Amino acid sequence: MLLKELLQTAGKYEIYGSDEIEINGIEIDSRKIKDGNAFIAIKGTQTDGHDYISKAIELGAKAIVCEKLPESIAEGVSYAIFNDTEDAVGKIATTFYGNPTEKLDLVGVTGTNGKTTIATLLYNMFRAFGYKVGLISTVCNYIDGEAIPTEHTTPDPITLNQLLGRMADEGCKYAFMEVSSHSVAQKRIGGLKFAGGIFTNLTRDHLDYHKTVENYLKAKKAFFDGLPKTAFALTNADDKNGMVMVQNTKAKVATYSLRTMADFKGKVLEDGFEGMLLDINNTEVNVQFIGRFNAYNLLAVYGAANLIGKKPEDILLQLSTLKPVSGRFDSLRSPEGYTAIVDYAHTPDALTNVLDAIHDVLKGKGKVITVVGAGGNRDKGKRPIMAKESVRQSDKVIITSDNPRFEEPQDIINDMLAGLNKDEMKKVVAITDRKEAIRTACMMASQGDVILIAGKGHENYQDIKGVKYHFDDKEIVREIFAN
Repeated sequence: MLLKELLQTAGKYEIYGSDEIEINGIEIDSRKIKDGNAFIAIKGTQTDGHDYISKAIELGAKAIVCEKLPESIAEGVSYAIFNDTEDAVGKIATTFYGNPTEKLDLVGVTGTNGKTTIATLLYNMFRAFGYKVGLISTVCNYIDGEAIPTEHTTPDPITLNQLLGRMADEGCKYAFMEVSSHSVAQKRIGGLKFAGGIFTNLTRDHLDYHKTVENYLKAKKAFFDGLPKTAFALTNADDKNGMVMVQNTKAKVATYSLRTMADFKGKVLEDGFEGMLLDINNTEVNVQFIGRFNAYNLLAVYGAANLIGKKPEDILLQLSTLKPVSGRFDSLRSPEGYTAIVDYAHTPDALTNVLDAIHDVLKGKGKVITVVGAGGNRDKGKRPIMAKESVRQSDKVIITSDNPRFEEPQDIINDMLAGLNKDEMKKVVAITDRKEAIRTACMMASQGDVILIAGKGHENYQDIKGVKYHFDDKEIVREIFAN
């Protein structure tokens, strides 16, 4: 592709050198540059791509997209100067990969909790309907049946468009995608055309990045503000920010709810550790999911499938066959008759939802033992809140290590314990070793009790000092049960 063709939709720029040169690839990571590529220099939160321009040229970059001209100009290299390369990169990427979202219907899911479940269930449902479908999620990306490992909830714009381009080339009709607040704030979804957007809920998360809940809300809302007239915007009417999200959208607004009038109205009729009986728009359906939070997730899936154009009776039939997503309320039954639940809950609200669901099923007939930690180098303010919420809803709490990253595990535990008073501390044990914490919880449990192991869910590693060590909560539980 010629450089001028590559840049045609990216906004105003100045060119130094020729824009008639052929470009055979684009990169934002200078280490990946190959001969004939364009390097896009972005000012990131950790590093500034402008510092790596000479490295990119050394490796064969023929064009540099940047915000300021370097002091030394390399011969035979073209420089395109933009005001904001972070804004331009998504548009450049979508042009290079052939505007994939013009060829398939892309639906984005955003909110604090439920994104992975909703996006994955829609992917599974539409594959069951017989379509080729793509999925971009926290757990794994898929191009129809092919798994592509993932590192971020929403990949960088080049990886994202490359994935979507492959989906379009391989005949995918739909793609479902988790849209993180980071990806909106960092314009990773720039240039993409969405056929629909779904809002789940908004509670405290990622304040290490956004600094305030208001900034976090604005990032989520910007996604809906950017939806085209042809798209749908499906929002949770029971969340206090549900209608705020869609107040300025051009998309067609629809609502879902368990508590109020809505386009897609649900009610939990019965629940147990095997599943729930739901009423959705006056039709009953048995599902293999537990908890009110999952009732919301399933309503969002039902609503989105309706808005995409599927028949209600066909959607309900598929809902009854869908299975929970890995690491989301994964229930394991011990030989001694107690239940261990592994869940990704890593925010105060997610913890509340999972514990509420456990109590709804137990109805006071068993103890709840919670194993919980908090991630290192992330929002410290939620740590004491998570400890307090765990104590409020549990008979016993074991505070342990999660992904400490570059912090000391004991420091994170101390931050959590700081939120508890003397009486609350009587319910708490602190065990830094996560495997030992899970083993201790199992030793405390009797028949009919429930252990919640929160925070890591689908993750099969612990992130310690920059190294990911293999660690899988479910594997540990199964090993303890077997012994």
